[in-house]
Amino acid sequence: MLKADLHIHTEYSMDCDMTLDQVIERCLEKKINCVAIADHGTIEGALKMQSLAPFKVIVAEEILTPHGEIMGMFLQETVPSGLSVARVLAAIKAQGGLVCIPHPYDNLRPSALGGKILAEIVDHVDLVEAFNSRDVLKRHSAQTKNFARKHDIPVSAGSDAHSLYEIGNAYVEMAEFDNRDEFLQSLNEGKIMGHRSNPLHRFNGLSKRLRNHFK
Repeated sequence: MLKADLHIHTEYSMDCDMTLDQVIERCLEKKINCVAIADHGTIEGALKMQSLAPFKVIVAEEILTPHGEIMGMFLQETVPSGLSVARVLAAIKAQGGLVCIPHPYDNLRPSALGGKILAEIVDHVDLVEAFNSRDVLKRHSAQTKNFARKHDIPVSAGSDAHSLYEIGNAYVEMAEFDNRDEFLQSLNEGKIMGHRSNPLHRFNGLSKRLRNHFK
């Protein structure tokens, strides 16, 4: 059985300081044995993590569009940020990836895609993130779960960790899988677990972003 945190950042994100080795060590401490490394605007860290980690690593990326973030999973190439929603969806699908919408209803963060756009692209969405431990309001998770049930879409969970203490705060207990199709099947039968992170952790990413801006 896998304990899968399906949304983790590393130092390859502009708002995170965690090295790959630190992430691996913390995952082992928390008994997380499957991760999706979803850095902002690059899959470089995720690809390197695959060669280092003694557990399953899904190559993912959070891609910023003019309307909010889309996560590509099982990627082979980086999808540039700044593209339209339609072009990002096409780029993910062209490389055999899965389209995941992270924290879609979290209207407290400007990067959320939002329900209106989500409804417009539902036919292209493979899964939605129903529990993001950085989302402070339970109703956002409820909205996502309701949307997923209505459209028969699998749901995922992830810590959205930008600091070591957040890793494993949200995860999915799911069966082993060998490819993207088996992943979706296992996810559909999985169980979301975890708890919400301390809201103060969101300031960690902000401070890193500001340091980078003034370098």
